[in-house]
Amino acid sequence: MTARVFHTEHPVSNHNADDVFRCLERDLVWLSSIIEARLQDYFQKTECEFSLDSLVAPDIEHPLSPYSLFLQEYGLSVEERLVLLLALAPHIKPQLLDSFFIRNKNLDRHFTEFGGWNGKHHQGFLPTCETALFVLSGDDLTKRMAAMSMFRQSPILEHILLIEHSDAGEPFASAKLMLKPEYLELLTTGEKNKLDYNVHFPAKRIESKLSWSDLVLPPSVMNEIEQINTWIDKQSIIMSDWKLDRNIKPGYRALFYGPPGTGKTLTATLIGAKAKADVYRIDISSLVSKYIGETEKNLENVFSQAEDKHWILFFDEADALFGKRTQTSSSNDRHANQETAYLLQRIEDFRGVVILATNLKANMDDAFARRFQSMVYFPIPDAQLRLTLWKNALGQHCQLEDDIDLIDLAERYELSGGAITNVIRHAAILALRSERQALSQRDLFLGVTKELRKEGKNI
Repeated sequence: MTARVFHTEHPVSNHNADDVFRCLERDLVWLSSIIEARLQDYFQKTECEFSLDSLVAPDIEHPLSPYSLFLQEYGLSVEERLVLLLALAPHIKPQLLDSFFIRNKNLDRHFTEFGGWNGKHHQGFLPTCETALFVLSGDDLTKRMAAMSMFRQSPILEHILLIEHSDAGEPFASAKLMLKPEYLELLTTGEKNKLDYNVHFPAKRIESKLSWSDLVLPPSVMNEIEQINTWIDKQSIIMSDWKLDRNIKPGYRALFYGPPGTGKTLTATLIGAKAKADVYRIDISSLVSKYIGETEKNLENVFSQAEDKHWILFFDEADALFGKRTQTSSSNDRHANQETAYLLQRIEDFRGVVILATNLKANMDDAFARRFQSMVYFPIPDAQLRLTLWKNALGQHCQLEDDIDLIDLAERYELSGGAITNVIRHAAILALRSERQALSQRDLFLGVTKELRKEGKNI
């Protein structure tokens, strides 16, 4: 089962804020009563065994509030609803969890079974999975194991929670229980903000004002791009209707390679725009670490947050992360090769769309080849395509002197689309410095000269 993406958005207005939050307020009171009942049962061992069924979940009121809409959309079980409220409480009503600060007088320390973790600045109790397990099961081992299974098998919790382990090898239940930032916004304001660069997600959402008409590529390359577009649009037919999911792995992996400025990033952005999917460019410098295991951990964090979301992950200059394995001559070599092997497997297991881009395909590990569904070469455009690029880049509103000869420029100078854009920028600056409103052939020629020198070429 795949968790659904919750699309409904109802921004909170000032005049009905009390009504909007009343359902959430009632649920927090309900959570508080369950916590108090659980603690009372745990310490006093009352004759009537505590049961979640004895405390019925409140009815969903004010059906147009963000929180109510979320509950209706997902149909959370009682247990899932309580876990969600535990993750929400520190942000909305932190004092609700203060009961867990009670100390074990025999050991003069907090109770291990309550879980919790310490924030840098927050003085309240921050829950872990252990906290949730205690609320759901107390000291009943059978119920505890059932609750742990729910954590691992609930697509809803997997979709909305950020369960973070501090160190490898620690128990699963010690993981921090946090709500993903976009769902915190959604449940409180009704607006699902786009995830942006942060310490937990080193990636930047990229967009472009350009359209497919601005993308000038050879027909063979456009055909490969259409393969990707078709997969994104029709994958449910291929996998579900035609039952090919028995042999075909979910997800799509593509490698874009070729000289700089040939349209790799723009193509990835346009693929996302056509699919109405956010495209995130991964900051590889933030992923790579000199410490053993940290790079894999950082990459896993990115993939786990992107799982089951309608995103496209774009790794630019991917050879820095997915480079060739080397002959093993030291422990560092073994670690680097193990890292690459992990990356190979993780990218193959990802259920979404991943696009890797590199200027030098030769730097990529050969084992990646069979894991890509598309390997698309972006060449330096020929003279005819360069002429189209010149015309597109200058547009309709840029004034040109009569001596401009774009055909001559296109035929004489092998430039990528990105380089042509740089040339026009430089030419525009030259014209304005000379107090002219139109570009001349000389302006463009000087821009070409400057651009070719950057590439180590001379005219």
